[in-house]
Amino acid sequence: MSTDQPDSQTDSRPLVSPVTALATVPGVPAVAPGSALVAPPEATVVPKRRRFLKPALLLLLLFAGLAGGGYWWLHPRAGLPAGIASGNGRLDADEIDIDTKFAGRIATLSVDEGDLTTAGQVVAKMDTRDLEASLQQSQALIAQASQTLVAAKATLEQQKSQVVFAQQEIARTLALVDKGFATRETLDQQRQTLASALAGQNAATAGIAGSQAALDAATHAAEVYQVNIADGSLVAPRDGRIEYRVANVGEVLPAGGKVFTMLDTSYVYMDIYLSTLSAGRVKLGTDARIVLDSYPAHPFPAKVVFIAAQAQFTPKTVETKDERDVLMFRVRVRIDPDQLKAHAAAVRSGLPGMAYVQTEPNVVWPVTLQTAAPK
Repeated sequence: MSTDQPDSQTDSRPLVSPVTALATVPGVPAVAPGSALVAPPEATVVPKRRRFLKPALLLLLLFAGLAGGGYWWLHPRAGLPAGIASGNGRLDADEIDIDTKFAGRIATLSVDEGDLTTAGQVVAKMDTRDLEASLQQSQALIAQASQTLVAAKATLEQQKSQVVFAQQEIARTLALVDKGFATRETLDQQRQTLASALAGQNAATAGIAGSQAALDAATHAAEVYQVNIADGSLVAPRDGRIEYRVANVGEVLPAGGKVFTMLDTSYVYMDIYLSTLSAGRVKLGTDARIVLDSYPAHPFPAKVVFIAAQAQFTPKTVETKDERDVLMFRVRVRIDPDQLKAHAAAVRSGLPGMAYVQTEPNVVWPVTLQTAAPK
């Protein structure tokens, strides 16, 4: 028997399609010939998930790129060239209390919290009616002293004329006494008259001095009242911004009572902490930049105005613990006053930011720190 016979028997069997085979299985419903097999539900869900997965990944990558770019823009320290040191801090300004000079009642308030003021601007007025009455009294005393002074001067002129007349009579009597036409008794009487006239002249001179002193005293008293009345108008001593309003209209305050607290916007600075290596290279007057978080694209030109003479452990306001664990120097960086005058509304005390200081004199500021005032 040949070995190829089993293969020929296998090939002679009729081919059965998968559909026909399924139809012959008990319990399986028949499928019409030529119809496609129905895929299970999972087969349609997987392609849809894959279709939405790629855009989601792209959006995630785009968001991560934007976040990284924003952090790089707001924190450009990582790209600082050698020769520039930086530190974080907050803007600060000198506080000035606007107080009353004398006890009194507040009559009017001209500004409120947040208002910008200029040097010499009236921000409040006290009730000065009592001082005005005292001023009128002093002015009346001035008028009275002036009249007394005029009368004293007239009396002096009168006494002077009497002295002259007495001296002339004595001269004539002396000539007559020598010729025997007048007695010495008459000459003695005339000499007594001259002495009285001289005493009256001296008294008139003293009266003028007393009247002048009274006039001066009344005048100075009036000037004092005028100054006190002027001090009743509370003015801003510097250009700045009203930070707090402590009192209100109608309140009675003691001498030295606080009405406003203002910030001196002509002296705005930021205190930062630099390492001993960086602080040792910084000098007073060194060029600097201040970048506020509110205006990251607008660095303010500044100068170093203070460097601590002794190192210290930095406070908790410094960003990292590693920086707080080392000795550092406090450095004060002050914004250029001309920039403050032009953009005082954009600068507020307490705004956080970064300060950048040149530790090498010839270093060039990067583009991100080129000065540009905020609009």
